[in-house]
Amino acid sequence: MKQLRNFLELSRSDRYLLAITFILLGAIRLGLFFLAFRNLLKLVQKVSKPTFRFPFETHESQISVGKIIWAVNVATRYMPGRAKCLARALTTQLLMSRYGYLCELRIGVAKEQGGKLEAHAWIEYQGQVAIGNMTDLSRFIPLPSFEGIKL
Repeated sequence: MKQLRNFLELSRSDRYLLAITFILLGAIRLGLFFLAFRNLLKLVQKVSKPTFRFPFETHESQISVGKIIWAVNVATRYMPGRAKCLARALTTQLLMSRYGYLCELRIGVAKEQGGKLEAHAWIEYQGQVAIGNMTDLSRFIPLPSFEGIKL
């Protein structure tokens, strides 16, 4: 009940952003399960464009990067089963691109001590990690960027 009260106390634009973020995060999680990664990236690119209209979308002023990251973090907290780094990164990329922020999806790989391959995804914005930062991020070797790749 406290979470509902907190949600209702948010501004109208924050409630909208949080609701859309929650829906997008859930949809991307489903897409990661059911779609080929290339097809999911195409879909994310399409929805990222400002010409794609979300239901009940208002023409609010520019949403800050901080608000987008806040919305992804809060939506993740209340997402059943939580959300893995790739779903969080793709959701952040979609929203940042939609609001005109140039960001880059990064996926890195590392070997665990037992030799098992591990992967992590994050978003970089203006040379900094916007979402997906961790204390040992430097152990992940970034794969080539998706920038300029024809999907």
